[in-house]
Amino acid sequence: MRIITLTIGLLAFNIFLTSASAETLTHSFKNPSFSGSGYSQHVLSIDQLQEQRKNKVKDDLRSAEAAKKREENNTTINKFIKNVESRIYANLSKQLVDNMFGETCEGTCPTSGTAEVEGSTIYWVKDTSTEIITLTITDTTGNVTTMSVPLGDFNF
Repeated sequence: MRIITLTIGLLAFNIFLTSASAETLTHSFKNPSFSGSGYSQHVLSIDQLQEQRKNKVKDDLRSAEAAKKREENNTTINKFIKNVESRIYANLSKQLVDNMFGETCEGTCPTSGTAEVEGSTIYWVKDTSTEIITLTITDTTGNVTTMSVPLGDFNF
């Protein structure tokens, strides 16, 4: 029985050896930088990644500057200064409106006036015949804004 098993084993080994075949081994690099296959797409991908990193750094710097500026503007003293400026401008605009509509003037009320605020010129003129006040604002760049206000429509 031992001879039969050995013979069958040798026969099976012989069959296995005769059916095996070999191919030539070839080596190729997966990285397109070395193989050249798909190299242009590889270079474009690298360039895109580098550009995204540069843009992220720029965005982070801008964001940090904006945060610093917001922090400076939100200090207590800056809030106080803005509040005082707001009240001063409100008082100036109230005086301007009082002169334009003649509510608090003594004797004869003026029919025109000019004010200079931070480089911008505010000019108003009251046309007593048409009862229209024309307000012209010229800013520092030369842009002109004009408003016409009828006198009789503001009775409460």
